[in-house]
Amino acid sequence: MATYRIAWLPGDGVGAEVLDAASKVLDAVGFEAEYVPGDIGWEFWKTEGNPLPDRTVELLKSTDACLFGAITSKPKDEAAAELAPELRDAGYVYSSPIVGLRQLFQLHTNLRPCKAYPGNPLNLRDDIDLVVFRENTEGLYAGVEFHPVPDGVRKALEEHPKMKRFAEVDGTDMAISTRVFTREGCRTILRDAFEYAKTFGYPTVTVIEKPNVIRETSGLMVREARAMAEEYPGIELWETNIDAMCMWLVKNPQDYGVLVSSNMFGDIISDLAAQIVGGLGFAGAGNIGDNFGVFEPTHGSAPKYAGQDKVNPIATIRAAKMMLDYLGEREKAEHIEAAVARVIAEGTKRTYDMGGSSSTSEVASAVAEAAA
Repeated sequence: MATYRIAWLPGDGVGAEVLDAASKVLDAVGFEAEYVPGDIGWEFWKTEGNPLPDRTVELLKSTDACLFGAITSKPKDEAAAELAPELRDAGYVYSSPIVGLRQLFQLHTNLRPCKAYPGNPLNLRDDIDLVVFRENTEGLYAGVEFHPVPDGVRKALEEHPKMKRFAEVDGTDMAISTRVFTREGCRTILRDAFEYAKTFGYPTVTVIEKPNVIRETSGLMVREARAMAEEYPGIELWETNIDAMCMWLVKNPQDYGVLVSSNMFGDIISDLAAQIVGGLGFAGAGNIGDNFGVFEPTHGSAPKYAGQDKVNPIATIRAAKMMLDYLGEREKAEHIEAAVARVIAEGTKRTYDMGGSSSTSEVASAVAEAAA
């Protein structure tokens, strides 16, 4: 009898291929689970007006964790144009299903390890070991946006002195996105970052914001970071602006360990951190809340490669490893981690992004064999 019940959401493009690759490795380490397939992604947007159907949300509620493949997302107007004709005037508005999952299940912490594996020719250098903690449900991704700007919103904002320069702009010619931070949201992601640093022996936590310009929201995050740092006397708090951090990560990535930031800045910095250790083909992520976790590669659906058995599966394999950590299956997770490191170091199985000619399934089989 299966020990776990795992939601299995391939999504779009190469999603099914990378999940198949991960399943080989999970089988190799003896992970016993019932994989429950669910509907998510662009096809369901086009045919149902909802890329995250209610039936999938209900399915997830009956599982222990979720492994997710990849998603296609497009701007508002393009998404509307691809709806089935009978749905186009029904008032449907596209929103990212993975963002929806994060908010519906309160998956407040996005954890993205970015580690340089020796032997990877794409490493900027071999001594990089970064972990990005990205707040996952607030900030600019909260989805509180307006276009055109309603009169009630416009009237409320006109009381702010900085809005005077927009006084003559018509609401139809203006778009507003709000950046919403809460003290609880800041403290939750900061606590997770400091606890991780404490558990795994990282000497620093770097908070990445822009409080000199975005004074209220970034200011709240930085103030809460300073207060929390007092509870962790063995860990030094570093503070840096998002733009400067992009420069320092390229120049001296070996100096950093745990990085923590808000939703948008965390998204930006985690992609940069991934690139210096090989790119998104190596970047797995965990969306973790108090009661549930969704694990995914951070790359997109790569439609031009769909069905070609070509893309790098290591990001998804690492996401599966993170899922095992989350479920308490640490020994199996360690076997996968060691197997990934071994296959990369040996260098005989490499996908196209690493300069090789191996297929997705060939690399997955090599990792599975090393993990068994």
